[in-house]
Amino acid sequence: MTDDNRSHPFRHSGQDREAAHKTPDTPQTRSPSYRLAYDDLDFILRDELRPVRLQLELLKPELIMQEQGIESTVVMFGGARIPRPEDAHKAKTKTLGALSHYYDEARKFSRMISERSLGNGNRCKVIVSGGGPGVMEAASRGAADVGAKCIGLNIVLPHEQAPNPWVTPELCFNFHYFAIRKMHFLMRAEAVVVFPGGFGTLDEMFESLTLIQTGRMQRIPMILFGREFWERIVNWEALAEAGTINREDLELFEFVETAAEAVDIIDNWDGRCELNEPGEG
Repeated sequence: MTDDNRSHPFRHSGQDREAAHKTPDTPQTRSPSYRLAYDDLDFILRDELRPVRLQLELLKPELIMQEQGIESTVVMFGGARIPRPEDAHKAKTKTLGALSHYYDEARKFSRMISERSLGNGNRCKVIVSGGGPGVMEAASRGAADVGAKCIGLNIVLPHEQAPNPWVTPELCFNFHYFAIRKMHFLMRAEAVVVFPGGFGTLDEMFESLTLIQTGRMQRIPMILFGREFWERIVNWEALAEAGTINREDLELFEFVETAAEAVDIIDNWDGRCELNEPGEG
């Protein structure tokens, strides 16, 4: 974020921050009350400032993505524990090892979508994932394979972690709030693709489905890789039979097994929506 487009004559806040750090050392200037509010981390981290932190976490990625020219994305959700095929034998369970072929499909899908994205200047259909390991790593690698940008929306977790090395550095973000992170996943989404995963993947998938089901989000392709996996995890038919969802809600998503199938659904989507202009919604 630069100041090249500033349209006001006022002194820049960064100049005052720098000047404040050179203030003479006195009991008054050492007092926490004297710190500039926006330069006072203890103040910013107060419970009462949560609304401000939420706003900052919404604004920072939004402004950077606007400056990077990102107009639309294809979202890839999936498990961090899905191993690379060459590491399948190291997986904790036999089932997890068997899911490793989805790593290759995720990478292939990302590569195919990213090739289309390069055709429009890498502004539309930019791959976005959580930026971590597993399926997220495969998503980033697929984009990097063809020299395309990709977005990583990481989040601070109790265990040590870092973004995978294939995320475009200028589009790699870190979040404190899960809710704001999920909002950024969907704000520019042209399609949502879900690979096998755990609690986090389920949370992201069901929030996306709920937003579409309730009309809070325009309908877009919602594609689930691995029918056998998802039908073992979720008894979709039981939900419809019980009446807790409408049977037509089962039409909000499609199952696929290969990257080619998923890309074909996106390429031939006849319910294509016009994304909101920046600032709407």
